[in-house]
Amino acid sequence: MTLDIRPLDAAAVPRLAEILERTVAAGGSVHFMDPVPPGGAEAYWSGAVADPGRLVLGGFEGDVLQGTVTLYLDTPPNQPFRGEIWKLMVHPDARSRGIARALMLEAQRIAAERGRTLLNLDTATEGGASELYESLGWVRAGVIPDYALKPQGGLVGTAIYYLRL
Repeated sequence: MTLDIRPLDAAAVPRLAEILERTVAAGGSVHFMDPVPPGGAEAYWSGAVADPGRLVLGGFEGDVLQGTVTLYLDTPPNQPFRGEIWKLMVHPDARSRGIARALMLEAQRIAAERGRTLLNLDTATEGGASELYESLGWVRAGVIPDYALKPQGGLVGTAIYYLRL
């Protein structure tokens, strides 16, 4: 099936919320605990898609939104060349089909198109997407141990990555 990647707006919030809730339930460390509080995912995504400093991209198979990544561009005045990658998530039922890779490549392309020469991100050291990022040329700058709680409890470290565009 063909994957279509495009910017998202408020119409996508219910499906984005479902993807976030399912990702957290599957152990994804994306700032939320399991279970996500009622309305919490919708509130997060409503703010994200409305924020002019963020570009929320969605990966669609047909008419179904299957994954998302956010390109954060609202950097401080002394860092206009930099961007951040946030919330790369693919619905658990749609994983291993290249959606995350395609989303990352499109985010990187858009960042370069917008004059960004450096991107950074962080990912959990357990169950994160380190293998994907490294296959795309991202460089691991280091690890911070015991950085956050896993969605079902217990501490997990975070790996910090960067990519020069």
